Amino acid sequence: METIDKISNSAHEAYDKVASAGAHAAEVMNEKGEQLKNAEQQLVKDCRGYISKNPITSVGIAAAVGFFLGRLLNQR
Repeated sequence: METIDKISNSAHEAYDKVASAGAHAAEVMNEKGEQLKNAEQQLVKDCRGYISKNPITSVGIAAAVGFFLGRLLNQR
């Protein structure tokens, strides 16, 4: 009986460790997700500011990128 209790306690401890590690990993992933969301929002804000300040350059860049993407995709 004592051996079964020891095995049961070991199993419970292992389960608790795994559950704790899983909860910590979920928390870290949530924090990283928030950081990525904030970085994306900042990037969009910066791009909008650049486009507002440099509309002609922005159209030229967009046209060049569109041209090169079109050429790249048509080669396939």
